[in-house]
Amino acid sequence: MQELNGLNDNIAVLKQEILDGAEKLGSSKELYEFKKTYVDGKNGKVNQLMKEMRNIPADQKAAYGKSVNELKSWAQEFLGGLDEKMKKMELEKRYEAEQVDISMPAVKKIPGNLHPITQMRNQLIDVFAGMGFEIYEGSEVETDYYNFTALNTPQDHPARDMQDTFYLSPEFLLRTQTSAGQIHVMENRKPPIKILSPGKVFRSDDDATHSPMFSQMEGLVVDKGITLCDLQGMLDEFVKKIYGEGTRTRLRPSYFPFTEPSVEVDCSCFECGGKGCKLCKGTGWIEVLGAGVVNKKVLENCGIDSDVYSGFAFGIGIERTAMLKYGINNIKMLFESDLRVLKQLND
Repeated sequence: MQELNGLNDNIAVLKQEILDGAEKLGSSKELYEFKKTYVDGKNGKVNQLMKEMRNIPADQKAAYGKSVNELKSWAQEFLGGLDEKMKKMELEKRYEAEQVDISMPAVKKIPGNLHPITQMRNQLIDVFAGMGFEIYEGSEVETDYYNFTALNTPQDHPARDMQDTFYLSPEFLLRTQTSAGQIHVMENRKPPIKILSPGKVFRSDDDATHSPMFSQMEGLVVDKGITLCDLQGMLDEFVKKIYGEGTRTRLRPSYFPFTEPSVEVDCSCFECGGKGCKLCKGTGWIEVLGAGVVNKKVLENCGIDSDVYSGFAFGIGIERTAMLKYGINNIKMLFESDLRVLKQLND
């Protein structure tokens, strides 16, 4: 049996230990851990004192229990008050650190804007959507059939070469043109068809005006009685909306496997009005896209009667259109995310 006086001495020692330990605490977080050690939970040092109850005479249990409970109540009240003081002090320090000097000038916030490629893509979609075009976005991974064969590209055509195309396997490749999308549409939809297919395309090409990855927008119209005149009328409207009123187009003979006849489309120089300048290299004209009447073989490959229906297709390079409109002479400036460049390009 332990003497009550000895146990009371233990209570006094523990009380002093709490007082001494509290002086070393520097934050409410440290106090939280300190309270768990002494007061909170069954394993707290104060609660451990109650286990000594079994070692003292029965006539002294009540007095001992009272002393332990008084210590516990005191510790909870003492540490609780200390917790309030610490939290108040921490809050004051936080307010002091976060205070704002209202006499200081406000921080200037520069508004953001869409990337010029996104801006140009949106402008093009708005122009052609106003003419009744629907949007179709195909897959960036295509088969050789949809990217080349169905578009009447000969097996020995240079575009099929490894140095021009990123092949994933003998059958699959990264699409080199969004024209592949028109095949998917014509296979699954009957004319009339009027679609616009924007997206990323990939070619093994890299210089100041070309990138291995760039954005293209393919347009396709298939219906009865479609001619090259319909194509030029639509393109005249397109260049006016993008490059300004007074801009006009001209068509030059060209060759694409999937169109016949094929044309290169120029627009009158919007910088000099066709008089001749550095932008148009003194010619008064700027090449903007390729187009043509859909080749009958392409229509027939998709199960469309070429004796009843005809159509036209065109392909616009979105980066090229943006470079011309914004006066950018190196395509890499569009991919480097230099804010000094990008913040100047906002319509």
